[in-house]
Order: sequence, then C-alpha cells, then structure tokens
Amino acid sequence: MTAATPHPPIDTSKPHSARVYDFMLGGKDNYPVDQAMAELLPVEAKIGAHQQRAFMNRSTAWLAGEGVTQFLDIGTGIPTAPNLHQVAQEIRPSARVVYCDNDPIVLRHAEALLISRPEGVTDYVHADVREPAIILDAARETLDFDRPIALSLLGLLHFLPDAEDPIGIVRTFTDAMAPGSYVVLSQGASDVNAELGEQSEDEYKKGGIQLALRTREEFSRFFEGLDMVAPGLVKAPEWFHGTPAPAQEHSGIYVAVARVP
Repeated sequence: MTAATPHPPIDTSKPHSARVYDFMLGGKDNYPVDQAMAELLPVEAKIGAHQQRAFMNRSTAWLAGEGVTQFLDIGTGIPTAPNLHQVAQEIRPSARVVYCDNDPIVLRHAEALLISRPEGVTDYVHADVREPAIILDAARETLDFDRPIALSLLGLLHFLPDAEDPIGIVRTFTDAMAPGSYVVLSQGASDVNAELGEQSEDEYKKGGIQLALRTREEFSRFFEGLDMVAPGLVKAPEWFHGTPAPAQEHSGIYVAVARVP
C-alpha cells in the first residue's frame, strides 16, 4: 500500500462525498453527518449512485473481456462488493489494479481492496486526484505505463469545479498512458432535471462540498482527442456492451468509455 500523502485523521464533523455515497449504496462506513446530508438529497441521487456502480461493473467486465489487464481507479470510495478488482480478476485473474482515494476512512478500509487473486496484484494510493503527478509516480510501482491501462474516475468529476481544471487533470493522466488505453468517466447531469440538480447542489454546499454538475455538451469535452466506444456518451443505464441491456430507468448520470489512440 502506497501512501502518497500524510494520513490525516477522519473528520466526523463534516460530510465527505465518499461516505455520503457509501450511505446511499447501503453501506455502514459513514457517520451521522454523512447520513443527514444523504437524507436531504433527492431520491434520484441514491438511484444515480446505484446506476453508477452498476456501470462500473459492466464497463470493467467489458474492458477485461477486451484484454485489458491493468486498471487505475481514482476516487475509489469505500469498498463495496464487488470491487473493481474482483470484477476484472474474475475475467483476467492476472489483472493488476491500483486504487486511489483521498478520504482517510477509505485508507482505513484499504485492506479489503488489496485481497487480490494470487495471479494478480492490487495496490492502494492515498492521494488526491488534484495531484496527478503524485498518483502517476505511485501507480508506476504496480502498473506498466508502456502497456494499455484502463483509467476510471467514477462519481468524481462532479466534485471538481471548472476552476480546478478537471479536463486538464484527466488529460495529464491520458497523456501518460499508452495507446490502446481506455478512460471510463461519469458525470452528474445539469440538463436532465435542473430543479433536482439545483437541490443537490444546495444541499452539498451546506455541507461544505461544491457540486459541479455539467451538461452533456460540457461532459463531452473530457473526451476530445479520444476515440469513443459504442454506445458513446449516454446515461448510465444505457451503457452496455456485449451483455443484455440493463433495466432502463430515468437517470441523471452521464457515462462514457473512450480509447486512447
């Protein structure tokens, strides 16, 4: 396990997006302050959390089926079975997976993320996505960047306002990746139900968390210069590849997978 930054204590006085997400998924690694925020969010936020998790499972399985054996998952969140490495190693037992998150409680539970199949490898980096150079240096201890890697940032971009240059952050990662690598992204939508989006933004803001919802057009800019994988940029329940279609339901989460040329 790689600690790229000091391990701060867990602050239970303020909500954290990873713990709010854990509560919405039915997890138990959260605190009353996280639960209180989650209860104030629209029910669609909880639905979106489950849709996002299901998309992770489908996209990871497809990538592993395509022969990808290296994964870098940033904004991992609190372990929730099946974790990404379990999905990937079910298909590619030798898959190597590096997880990364900045929440101290995720670090406390990182051992659950490190239970790899004997043929494969998992590692955990405690760092912030806003420090891509630190993450890349740590990830190179486990991953071979001369070979394709699947980079996933799920449930993360909508906590990175434009002022923090999220497109530039993603580009820093893709510039370091070999041709044939993949990028897997999700984004909360601002143009699906504006009223619910504003409600979510207001509740997160009260908890000291800035929510950066984006339109479909704004989200598409993250993929400039990349080759989009079918079915393209769609809502979470609409993304499936080589498997039966999941149940179609309303969604305020955009997702896409793209290939690095």
